[in-house]
Amino acid sequence: MLRRCALIAALLLVVGPASARADWLFTPNIGLAFGGDAHDKNLTYGATIGWMGAGIIGFEGDFSYSTDFFEGSQGGVDFLDSDNVTSLMGNIVLGIPVGGQTGGGIRPYASGGVGWLRTKVSSEDDIFNASNDDFGFNLGAGLYIFATDHVGFRGDLRYYRSFQDPEPDNEFDIGLGTLDFWRGTAGVTFRW
Repeated sequence: MLRRCALIAALLLVVGPASARADWLFTPNIGLAFGGDAHDKNLTYGATIGWMGAGIIGFEGDFSYSTDFFEGSQGGVDFLDSDNVTSLMGNIVLGIPVGGQTGGGIRPYASGGVGWLRTKVSSEDDIFNASNDDFGFNLGAGLYIFATDHVGFRGDLRYYRSFQDPEPDNEFDIGLGTLDFWRGTAGVTFRW
């Protein structure tokens, strides 16, 4: 009897419905940083790697690098040789897979999280050289469009803002910092 039950259980596992699937997603991207402290529409590029469960929740790591971020911000005079903003964020993602998780389909999503923002500025003659590391946050939304099981496209719009300690005392306080900007990107997504 025990053999018969084990054989039936094994058979049900093989022919039963497939378990819900999770997706790993990797998206190299390119776009623009704009608004807030960004002087103009500046080139930004990076990559995102994330995991979406079979339901609607997941997580992602997002890296971006924005070039010529502050350039010309002093009355239109360009005295900077190099200036950039780098971000590394860990985000929670909420998305709904419309059309399933295989084949073609779309997945609108919203995400937000916290991480690291680094600004770096240097003058042409290296007379002035400064960098600043801050904690910050980002909030955004976007859309995945999948053409096949493994390849799709992603468009994304995010807002970034730094944190700061509003009062220089020994207590742990967090307030909004002065660095803020928007980032819009697009990229090819690989799903496995």
